[in-house]
Amino acid sequence: MSDTLQNPPSKATPMLITVERYHGAARILHWIVAALVLATWPLGLMIGFAKKEVSLNFYLVHESLGFLILWVMLVRIGTKLFVAAPAAEEAPAIERFAAAAVHGLLYLFLIIMPVSGFLATNAHGFPLVWFGLLPVWSPIGKTPDIAWTLSAIHGYSAWILLGLFALHIGAVVMHHVIKRDQTLYRII
Repeated sequence: MSDTLQNPPSKATPMLITVERYHGAARILHWIVAALVLATWPLGLMIGFAKKEVSLNFYLVHESLGFLILWVMLVRIGTKLFVAAPAAEEAPAIERFAAAAVHGLLYLFLIIMPVSGFLATNAHGFPLVWFGLLPVWSPIGKTPDIAWTLSAIHGYSAWILLGLFALHIGAVVMHHVIKRDQTLYRII
C-alpha cells in the first residue's frame, strides 16, 4: 500500500514523496498494542503502591488488559503472516540487524509477558475473570510450586520490554529527528 505525502524540503520547492506504508490492519494493530502496553505497564508497576482495598481492582484491570494484549498480538502475528510488509528501507546492515532483532524481541516479549502473568496469577490461586465479566479457563489452576517462578518471569519480562520499548523509541527519534527520513510515516 502506498500513500503520497506532501513533504516540502523548503517552501520554495515543494516535492511529493511516495512512502510505502504497512497495511492498514498492521498499522492499527501496532497502535492498539502500543496504547494497551502504555496503559498496562504503569498500572502493573502501581499495584505495589496501591492501598490494599483497591489493589485487587488494579490487578483486575492490569490482568485483563494484559490478556487483551496477548490476543491482539496473536492477531497481529497472524496479520504479519498473511499481509506483506513494505520493502525495507535502505540502511546499513547493522541498522537492519538491530531493527529486526528489536522487533523480533518485542513480539516475543509481548507474548511471554501476558502468558507468564496469566499463568502466574492462576498459579497463585487467582483465576482471571476478564474485566470482571468473563471467567477465563485456567490451564494450570493453583500451583504454588511454580507461582513465584512465573511471577519472576513476568517481572523480568516487564523490564526487558521496557528496555526494548526505549530502543524502539530511540530508533524512531533517530529516523524522524536526526536522519529526517520517512520511516515513521510507514506505520502511521
